[in-house]
Amino acid sequence: MIRKTAFITGTSSGFGHGLAQHLLENGWSVYGCSRRGCDLSGIHDLRCDLTDFAALPGALQGLLGGLEALDLVILNAGVLGEIRRLVETPLESLRQIMEVNLWANKAVMDWLHGWGRPLGQVVMISSGAAVLGNKGWGGYALSKAALNMLAKLYAHEFPDTHISALAPGIIDTPMMDHLCEDADAEAFPALQRLRQARGTEVMPGPLEAATRLVSVLPELKKYPSGSFVDIRQILDPDGYASLYGR
Repeated sequence: MIRKTAFITGTSSGFGHGLAQHLLENGWSVYGCSRRGCDLSGIHDLRCDLTDFAALPGALQGLLGGLEALDLVILNAGVLGEIRRLVETPLESLRQIMEVNLWANKAVMDWLHGWGRPLGQVVMISSGAAVLGNKGWGGYALSKAALNMLAKLYAHEFPDTHISALAPGIIDTPMMDHLCEDADAEAFPALQRLRQARGTEVMPGPLEAATRLVSVLPELKKYPSGSFVDIRQILDPDGYASLYGR
């Protein structure tokens, strides 16, 4: 049996680590990159800074250049930034968030376009924050909204590849530690829903969330390439309607 091949960014911890683990356990050949490296046995691992745009093409060539095709790319690496009022958020902080959450993904997509080999499916990890616009989510929401448009625009330039911007739902990762323990839930009410969900099935851990994402890959292809999809549209329509007021 021919092994499927995936490339995932941000595999050192959290959701990216869960995705890599799930695919490895299910017989995939997995290539990953992150700043700190990945501890999973069997992964083809590259330590790199995705925002080092001068070095990135050479790094990707070294990791992926010998492959004939990729069945799946998951652009997962991202940063949250600080939960604070937008008027109090320095432009420099927004720039740093955009470099990781948006421009690094553009740089990877540009390299893949130049690579020119078969690419089955690209999933850009987005967020409901891109649409909901809740108070305090400034840089993160802006970057994910722009990522949604990035997916839509690249759908024109990768006509043989299905591209999605996917909100995977809330996941219990180290990012959630800050949101549930440190950030001010009174000043930023959207955090209260996260704190109520932590420890319940509504907020799975990285491996379970990865299993859910992989299970919906065929369903994503039913949406037009470039679409923003919230995983709850597929797995929990009632929860999706409640969250988005539909």
